[in-house]
Amino acid sequence: MEATVQKHVQKKTARLRMKRALVQLLLFAREQALSCLFPVVIFASLALTKIVPLPFLPRYDWLLIICLFTQWWMVHSRLETVDELKVITLFHLIGLALEIFKIHMGSWSYPEKGYVKILGVPLYSGFMYASVASYICQAWRRLEIKLVNWPPFLIVFPLAAAIYLNFFTHHFWIDIRWWLSALVLVVFWKSRVTYAVNGTRYSMPVALSFVLIGFFIWIAENIATFFGAWQYPDQAHAWSPVHFGKVSSWLLLVIVSFLIVATLKQVKGNRSGGEKTEQGWGN
Repeated sequence: MEATVQKHVQKKTARLRMKRALVQLLLFAREQALSCLFPVVIFASLALTKIVPLPFLPRYDWLLIICLFTQWWMVHSRLETVDELKVITLFHLIGLALEIFKIHMGSWSYPEKGYVKILGVPLYSGFMYASVASYICQAWRRLEIKLVNWPPFLIVFPLAAAIYLNFFTHHFWIDIRWWLSALVLVVFWKSRVTYAVNGTRYSMPVALSFVLIGFFIWIAENIATFFGAWQYPDQAHAWSPVHFGKVSSWLLLVIVSFLIVATLKQVKGNRSGGEKTEQGWGN
């Protein structure tokens, strides 16, 4: 009898644990979805303007207007803060500079017409990079992200700069992305990111978070190129999936994005007397 009761209790406990795990997963997915609001708007706009031609202006210009309005609305409705807008603007400029260079080198192209282009690059393209920063900032706040065992600024900044510069220099010199990826593993081997879901705090290695975000951005890139956001040379005649090797490029770009946001959070924490505790850097 006692064994039967104990077995019943164990089954009930297992069901409660599974139910809680499912609830936590759904809450985590909800916060992730809310953090992805800007990227979702961009993808929806790409699909809409591909299927339904809009009048008066070229498609690229309509996409710029939609992105500008979305950015204004998110700040006006307080979905994003002014400080987050500053970070997003920085990423817009960084992305635009990279786009101009890559277009010049023939890495990809924007074949459609547009009035608001700089050296062949439509200005809306910078918002695709900015949307990554928007996601990181939103997730950072919503999930109460903290960094544990974060490396010093004098290590993080040169690493981020080297990763970004390699996107340019590998056209003229050797591509050191795999060396940089290995260096990332070494530098962040002990670093972890913790996040809260419904009052419960979880943890994962920082390097794993880089890989996961980079992989999902690669999936998003396939969707974006399918809807004509930009075009790789092998997609000139017909769409084809983006080569899986591009995951490494997005992985490194995510690392740069995350390092910049983390560094700015750290600087802001220092100026405001923010908390550097045993748990790491907070939001």
